[in-house]
Amino acid sequence: MKDVLIQYMKRFSDLNESELKKLTVDVPVAAFKKGTILLHQGEIPDKCYFVLQGCVRQYAVDEHGNENTYNFFTEEQSVTIFNQHKTDKSSPYSLSCLEDCTLVVGDLSTEQESYDTHPVLETMTRKMMEEDMGAMRDEFSAFISSTPEERYRALLEKRPGLVDRVPQYQLASYLGIKPESLSRIKKRSEANHLRIVE
Repeated sequence: MKDVLIQYMKRFSDLNESELKKLTVDVPVAAFKKGTILLHQGEIPDKCYFVLQGCVRQYAVDEHGNENTYNFFTEEQSVTIFNQHKTDKSSPYSLSCLEDCTLVVGDLSTEQESYDTHPVLETMTRKMMEEDMGAMRDEFSAFISSTPEERYRALLEKRPGLVDRVPQYQLASYLGIKPESLSRIKKRSEANHLRIVE
């Protein structure tokens, strides 16, 4: 299972496979059942994760009791709550496992020790975070300037498997629309696809 992590790390390092294997020997991997809450909204995060297998949802409940989905993390994606800018360091989000998950579990309290032991890890982590932040910025810019239909098409293009892995109401929330609107968009999209195929 750590092969997924090693392949991902190759993108951010010049180390060969043997060196990367040594680097990941002590990396903790844990299995979590579907429905497990990894982090509750309002808690101070003490862990970060990397998805080897499964799907993790990031969401929050607003003051009216409405649940809003902000992201889904699947294979080869890191799950970190960036909250250092907050005075109380509490998380504005919850994280839950939508499927049975196998995750690399990082302990934020020992992060610096890991970097001191393996300096190459700090460089790799910085590169990973830069890529994640860049992708998040691009996705947000595209999101606010696009129509719901364009958002759905972009999702099908970039993450096609997600549509079949998550409940429709959560997918609709992620796209910023009502579930019934998503149903209509999906029907139009399928009809257009059929016309193209014919």
